[in-house]
Amino acid sequence: MALAGASIIYGAGMIESGVTFDCAQLVMDDEFARMIKQVVAGVPVRDDLLLVDDIARVGPFGDFLSLESTYAHMREQSQPRLMDRRVREEWQADGATDLYARANAKAREIIENHRPEPLDADVVKEMRAFVGRADAELGVGAPAPK
Repeated sequence: MALAGASIIYGAGMIESGVTFDCAQLVMDDEFARMIKQVVAGVPVRDDLLLVDDIARVGPFGDFLSLESTYAHMREQSQPRLMDRRVREEWQADGATDLYARANAKAREIIENHRPEPLDADVVKEMRAFVGRADAELGVGAPAPK
């Protein structure tokens, strides 16, 4: 949908048609959104990235992975934080955790360790005034601060 022009991500972390919120699902959705953004950004096509000379030198069925040019540009590709792209033997030796288990562990780490920067006092005052005005307009809550 993103390649067709959709630019709104809705429902991150929601499951069961939005009836339930899951922090691990939110972490997975964040990873998916980052990957989608990279795809939508496109693949740059420039002489310094086409590496035509390297392709000609290595030839069909050659080893591109050992080339310095491949190594120099490999980090420009998708760099998932949760997806495990290792070979099965390495994945199994390291506990064989699935995507949901890794996302759940990351969500718990974020919840336990994240310390947001406090908002500026002026921003807090402005937000409280805004909410107060909305409450007053709707006839709910305490009167708006002056």
